[in-house]
Amino acid sequence: MNNYVYEYGGKLYLNITNRCSNCCTFCIRKGREGIGGNTLWIDREPTFEDMKAALQAFDLEKYGEVVFCGFGEPVFNLETLIETGKYLRQMGKKVRLDTNGHGNLIHKRDIVPQLAQAVDDVSISLNASSAAKYQQHCFSQFGEEAYYAVLDFARECLKHIGRVILTKVDEGDEEENAACERIARQLGAGFRLRKKI
Repeated sequence: MNNYVYEYGGKLYLNITNRCSNCCTFCIRKGREGIGGNTLWIDREPTFEDMKAALQAFDLEKYGEVVFCGFGEPVFNLETLIETGKYLRQMGKKVRLDTNGHGNLIHKRDIVPQLAQAVDDVSISLNASSAAKYQQHCFSQFGEEAYYAVLDFARECLKHIGRVILTKVDEGDEEENAACERIARQLGAGFRLRKKI
């Protein structure tokens, strides 16, 4: 059974792809089937109709927001993301996208105006203070170009969506954590350290 919608920590998450453009050293997918008792490997990416059907099993009134975050980079399944996000917003739900910020590289065009129709908030994984450090930790298929694309994506999201937080996995390097926070503040975005899971 494919878990396209799952609950974790009192929040509702949408798992719409297993594809990712990174292979991060700290990724929770390594050696795991899922999180919080939810198996998140899927054998088929959902359509919007699949998502509507899966959402019917949950009482949406219980959740303050719904988050696109699963075992992959959600923007790979862009059509489903956009249609599902619009659908949830029409129902009055707040929608967040958790992303690695590679959307424009993946699709070879600016997808942010589309995303602005489907999400209220964007959380972008920065994870490093330089392109070299990013590639050392995230092993992006796009090489060091990925880091600069993340920053550009954040700028576009700030313009079109407004509510943007850059995040970093806390690996105990306080200097690096502070450097990432400075980058986020300089861009005009929020910043959050994430615990290693």
